[in-house]
Amino acid sequence: MVTHMKSALSIALPAWLIDELATLPSTLATGEERMALVNELAARNYVEGNGGPFAALVADRQTGEIISVGVNVVLSSGLSGAHAEFMALSLAQAAVGSWDLGADRERELELVVNWRPCVMCYGSTLWSGIRHLVVAGAGPELEQLTGFDEGPMRDDWAEQFEARGISVTQNVGREAALAVFAAYGRSNALVYNARGGDGVVIPES
Repeated sequence: MVTHMKSALSIALPAWLIDELATLPSTLATGEERMALVNELAARNYVEGNGGPFAALVADRQTGEIISVGVNVVLSSGLSGAHAEFMALSLAQAAVGSWDLGADRERELELVVNWRPCVMCYGSTLWSGIRHLVVAGAGPELEQLTGFDEGPMRDDWAEQFEARGISVTQNVGREAALAVFAAYGRSNALVYNARGGDGVVIPES
């Protein structure tokens, strides 16, 4: 009988963020305010050693209610999929009791992230049911400043979201996000690309 195989896993926000959940605002009226919180959480996350400088939240676009927050916990969890978007989306799904964050047509839930999702989180966001995506930026600066490999993203990533009924708003809190990435790049933090290397992998032509 096989007894050594794992049959369950547990993943949670880091202790420092759990301790602060009660102090976070319950509502934030604008996308700019929501992104400011995301950038603030991202700036602290890597300093605490949980993972990269990435954070996200899910909010009700109409009321400003914050449904969930997430940060990257790849290092503290030991799970490569534990990105900020996955955490925020999954915790929001747990909060509303559904895998489909767009099932309630009376609510317009949005995901706010401090950069365009990586190739893995791109899929997670597409299938989450979220109605809106707000990002700080989408260019190569993240990889250049941090050394992370974000994967082979499609050039028409935003159009693909829009085609599936997910509106995309870009360049909200961009300069603040870039400042966080630049600080990360100057730090001794681990860049955990699984195959090593220095960030962006460019295929041979």
